[in-house]
Amino acid sequence: MTRGRGTVGRRGDDETPANRTLALELTDLLPGSDDRCADRLTRDLAANAMIEEVHVIDGDTLKPRLCVHYDANAATAIDVQRRAWQAAQTINSQYGHLRWLMTDTDDEATRAALVDRLATMPGVVGAAATPNSVELEFERATVTAQELVDVIANEIAPNPATSEVARDAHPGVTTEDDEDHGGHDHGHGGIFGERSELVFAGLSGTLLLAGWLLATFADTPRTVELVVYSLAFFFGAFFTVQEAYASVRQGRFEIDFLMLISAAGAAALGEVAEGALLLFLFSVGHALEGYAMGRARRAIEALAELAPKTALVRRGGTGDTVEVPVADVRVGDIVVVRPNMRLAADGFVVAGTTSIDQAPVTGESVPVDKGPVPDVAAATASPDLVDASARVFAGTINGAGAIEIQVTRLAGDSTLARVVRLVAEAQTKTTSTQRFTDRFQRIFVPAVLVGVVLLLFAGLVVDEPFTATVYRALAVLVAASPCALAIATPSAVLSAVARAARAGILMKGGAALEELGRVEVLAFDKTGTLTEGRPRIADVIATEGATEAELLTIAVAVEEQSDHPLARAIVRDGRERLAEAVVPRATDVRALIGRGIAASVDGVEVRIGKSDLFTESDQHPPTELAAEVERLEQAGRTTMLVRAGNRWLGVIGLMDVPRPEASTVIRQLTGLGIGNTVMLSGDNQRVADAVAAEVGVAYARGDLMPEDKVAEIALLRERYGRVGMVGDGVNDAPAMAGASVGIAMGAAGSDVALETADVALMADDLKALPFAVNLSRRSSRIIKQNLWASLGIVAILIPATILGLGIGPAVLIHEGSTLIVVANALRLLGLPIPTVTPESPRFGTNAENT
Repeated sequence: MTRGRGTVGRRGDDETPANRTLALELTDLLPGSDDRCADRLTRDLAANAMIEEVHVIDGDTLKPRLCVHYDANAATAIDVQRRAWQAAQTINSQYGHLRWLMTDTDDEATRAALVDRLATMPGVVGAAATPNSVELEFERATVTAQELVDVIANEIAPNPATSEVARDAHPGVTTEDDEDHGGHDHGHGGIFGERSELVFAGLSGTLLLAGWLLATFADTPRTVELVVYSLAFFFGAFFTVQEAYASVRQGRFEIDFLMLISAAGAAALGEVAEGALLLFLFSVGHALEGYAMGRARRAIEALAELAPKTALVRRGGTGDTVEVPVADVRVGDIVVVRPNMRLAADGFVVAGTTSIDQAPVTGESVPVDKGPVPDVAAATASPDLVDASARVFAGTINGAGAIEIQVTRLAGDSTLARVVRLVAEAQTKTTSTQRFTDRFQRIFVPAVLVGVVLLLFAGLVVDEPFTATVYRALAVLVAASPCALAIATPSAVLSAVARAARAGILMKGGAALEELGRVEVLAFDKTGTLTEGRPRIADVIATEGATEAELLTIAVAVEEQSDHPLARAIVRDGRERLAEAVVPRATDVRALIGRGIAASVDGVEVRIGKSDLFTESDQHPPTELAAEVERLEQAGRTTMLVRAGNRWLGVIGLMDVPRPEASTVIRQLTGLGIGNTVMLSGDNQRVADAVAAEVGVAYARGDLMPEDKVAEIALLRERYGRVGMVGDGVNDAPAMAGASVGIAMGAAGSDVALETADVALMADDLKALPFAVNLSRRSSRIIKQNLWASLGIVAILIPATILGLGIGPAVLIHEGSTLIVVANALRLLGLPIPTVTPESPRFGTNAENT
C-alpha cells in the first residue's frame, strides 16, 4: 500500500504514449533530508517545461521514491534524471541539517528553551525538539553547523558519550557522529583578542614575581604583599574560573575545578604565593596548549585563504572585463584568469591553454595541463561530465597561459569551500579512543575528589598537623588532574586531519581516521579505481545479416543517452569510426541497472548489454555470436551484445586498462600490513581475474550487481572485521556505506564522493591511498603514546604527592607533560609523503617508526 504526498504538477492525466514516468529513490537524491527539502525538490522539478507532474510515494516497506511524469517528446529518462540530480545538489548546497542528541538529564524545559533560542538565529529555517534530540535545518550561506554547535554547547551540558551531531549535509552514509567536547576550549576572547589568556598569564607571573621580591628584599607591610598576590590570583584564575563555573553549573567537575580548589586551599593555609604560582603555571600551560592546538587549526583555516577575494569577469556585449567580489560571481559567468593568478571559482576552460597547480585542492605535486572543452553548450548542460583536462577549481594556481573559464559553482559551493567546511566539521567528530578518555575522565575526576576528602582524615593514621594533611591533599588534586589525557587524542586527530588536507586527502573526522588505520582488508572497485575508467572499443563483430556500420550506428544512438563509462566509450570511439555518418536519435531510453540499456530507434526496440540481459528473457544469441562473445571474454574484453527487434546485430568488445600506479600501490599497502586486497567488479569473472592478476590484487569477484557488492562487503566484514571500500563515490556508494570506512577516488570533481565517503582522495590518484593509511596508523600510534605517557605521569605523581612532593614541582611536571603530549601530536603536521619506487613495497626503512 503506497500513498502519494507533495504532488506538484500542471496536470494529472493518465500516462499516454508521450507521458512517461520515472521513479527515483529520494534517499539517493537527498539522503538524510526532511519533508521540506523533498517539497523544494518537487517544486523545482515541476517548474521545468518537460515535467508534467512530480510527487513523492511513501511505502510501508520500500524507501520513499520521487515519481516524475515527463513529456517523452521533450526529454529522455536520462535528461529527467540529470535534471533531478542537479536540482537535488542545489538544495544540498543551500541547506544543512543538524541533530543533537539530548542526555537523560536534559528535561523538556531545557529542550524547549534551546529550540526557542536556536529558532531566533539568522539562517535557521526550522528547529524542533523530539523526546531524545533537537533537530535543526539551516541555510549554509548564513550560518554554519559549528556556529550552531557552539550555541548548543553554551546552552546545555555537552555529553561526549551521548550527544551527537548529524553531518552538515544531506548526503549521509552515516547519519550521526559524536561531537567532540573533550579537552579545553581555547576560544577565549578579551581585550587582547586571542592572546588575552597568554597576556593574563604573563601579568599573573609578573605580579607573582613582584610579590616575591617585595616579600624577600623590601620591608613592605604584609597587606601590600597580599594585594599583589591577590592580583596575581585574579589574572591567573580569570579564564579558569569561567570554564570551571560553566562546568559546575552543568553538573560536571573537571580539571579546572580541581586546580581552583588547590589554589584556594593553599591560600587558605597561608601559602598565598604557592597558590598564585599554581594558577600562574596552570594558566601558562593552558595558554601554550591553546597556542599549539591553534597551530594545527591554522593549518586548516589556511585552506580558506587560498581562494582570491575578487575575480575578473567578462560581462556585457563589449567583451570588457570588470573586477567583482567573488561572492558576486554567478554560475555561467566567464572569468578571465591571467598567468600566475589563483582561480576564483570552479568551472571549465572555454578559451586558452595552460598548466595549473592543483596541489591546494587535490594534493597533486605536478601541474596539470588544461585546455578548452570541445562543446561549450554540452559542457554547460552537463558540467559534471566535463573531462578532467578542462575542469578547474577555485584556489588552484594558473601557470603561464591566460585562460577563460565558465563558472559552474557559486563561491560558497566550490570544491575548495566544501573541503574547508568538511575539514572544519571533521574537528568535531570523535574517535572511540576519545570517547573512552571522556568516559574515563567523568569517572576519574569525581573519584579523585572522593580520594582527596579521604586524605583529609590522614591525621587519624599519621601524626602530623592538619595543615600538612590539607596541603598534601591539595598537591594530590594537582597531580591527579588529567590535562594531558584530555588533550592526547584531539591534538593528534586535529594534526592528522590538517596534514591529510594539505596532501589532498579529506578525512571526515577522528572516527574515519581511526578506522582507516585499523582496516584488515581493502576492497577496490575496478572501473575507474584500479583501472583508468576510460575503456575503448577494441573489437566490433557484426553478424552475417548486419554490417559494422549498422551495428555501431545503432549502438551510438542508444548509448549517447547514457552517462555510463562504457556508454561514453562506445559513443566516443564509435563516432570516430563512423566518421560523418548520420546517427538517429533514440527515444524511450531505459537503464537496466547492472545489465545494460534499452531504447527505441526509428520505432524498433533496441537492447544493448551483457549476455545475462538476454538469457534472463530467454533470448539466446546464435551459436556463432555466442562463440565470439566467449572468445572476447577469454581475452579479457567486456562484451556488449546488440539486438534490434528480432535481429542480432553483433557484439562490441571493450577494454579498460589498469592504472599505471595500481600495482605499485598494492605493493605499498602490503608493506603497510594490509595483505588482504579484493577487487569487486560488475564485469565478467574472466575480465576481473585478468585485471586483478595484472595489478596484484589477491582475488577478484566479477559479475556483481550493486547489491552484490554490498553483500560481499558484509561477508568480508564478517570474516576479517574492519573492511575499507575504495570506489568512485557514486555507483559504489552503497558498498562504501556498508564498509567500516568508505574511500572515494577523484572527489575534487564529484559532489557525491565528497559527501558520502569517510575518506576522500581529492585527486584521481591511487598513490595518495598508502599515504592516507600510513598517516592513520601513525596517528593511532601517537595517540597510544600520548595516552600511556599521560596516564603514566598521573600514576607517578599521585603517590609522589602523597609521599610529600609539593604543589610547585607537581604543577611543573603536570604542565610539562601536557605540552609534551601536544608537541608529540604536532609531529604529524610534518609527516612527509615518501617517494616509493615501483620495486619498493614499503615506505622507506623507517616505515614503522613514529
